[in-house]
Amino acid sequence: MDIQTKIDLVRRSPVEEIVTEADLKKVFENYAHPRHYIGFEISGMLHIGSGLCTTLKIQDFIAAGIKPTIFLADYHSYINEKLGGDLEKIQKVALGYFKHAFVSLGLDDSKVDYVLASEIYDRDYWKYVLQISKDTTLKRMMRCLTIMGRKESENTSCAGVVYPAMQAADIFKLNVQIAHAGMDQRKIHMLARELSHHYKKDFVAVHGHLLPGLQGPGRMNAPGVTSGPAKAEVDEKVEEEMDAKMSKSKPDSAIFIHDSEEQIKSKIKKAYCPEKVVEGNPIIEYAQYLVMREKRLSITRPAKFGGDLDIGTPEELKQIYLEGKLHPMDLKTAVANELSVLLKPSREYFEKNKQYLEQLQIKDITR
Repeated sequence: MDIQTKIDLVRRSPVEEIVTEADLKKVFENYAHPRHYIGFEISGMLHIGSGLCTTLKIQDFIAAGIKPTIFLADYHSYINEKLGGDLEKIQKVALGYFKHAFVSLGLDDSKVDYVLASEIYDRDYWKYVLQISKDTTLKRMMRCLTIMGRKESENTSCAGVVYPAMQAADIFKLNVQIAHAGMDQRKIHMLARELSHHYKKDFVAVHGHLLPGLQGPGRMNAPGVTSGPAKAEVDEKVEEEMDAKMSKSKPDSAIFIHDSEEQIKSKIKKAYCPEKVVEGNPIIEYAQYLVMREKRLSITRPAKFGGDLDIGTPEELKQIYLEGKLHPMDLKTAVANELSVLLKPSREYFEKNKQYLEQLQIKDITR
């Protein structure tokens, strides 16, 4: 596979920015199988934004010859009081439910390296944390607290202030060439990139679109800029819109990867999807970023309501919807059906492996 094809695979939706494509080209020129990582806090059930969307993107990386790592950030989760701040439970869920959530979507150990953060935290790692803390102002570190889902003005523990340095140190310790995350993590990646040149740990940052919650609106649609006034606008937009993204802490706002067909249809039926409105419409986005990556969208409806539609691209879908040629309920039905198909492997996996759901005290995935 030629380098441009590999770059195109990395650039493929839902990626919003690559910092930078010139650096990515150099990575592919120098590495046959570059190392990648994406990190996750361990905080409960996995929804389609963090689970399905990430899996589809990792499959692009694999096709490009990249070796992916899913980083199970147990200490970070502990600092951020996930799962009640119970470190033992966090670690159990990390290697149990959380890892197997991705396995259920097709990312087994033969395709992805799973790394529990605390297992690689040696003297070299903590030296990186100290170096990064020394080379970063407290003000800059506080600005990065948004990566924890917190605002600068919120009270946080002293350990929380070290959290951004730890996340940057993860990148350096893993010695990756590509760091991958949602747009909400760009601040720490920009800090780490600035320091990486000095530490001789250069890497490319790949930032993906954040799917909105079912309640809408709130698109994360920041352009690919890396410095100057435009960058400041991107950071401000990211902070303002983080609350609108799909969140496992708001169950009604999210579709979980092992939801039943009935749950998926029920949640989407109640979702925000105003007629002739594309911006901030979560159902349009689910169609664009999940359903239509690999296939066309088929709308089945009676002739008296316009007959069937076969929609080839997201752009075509948006135009048809803006013109009022597609009713919200017809769109919702089609998207719910397609998501049910995409998530079928996960539902079936957890039906056979309920012990992982029980780690989260979930006895029945249909509830």
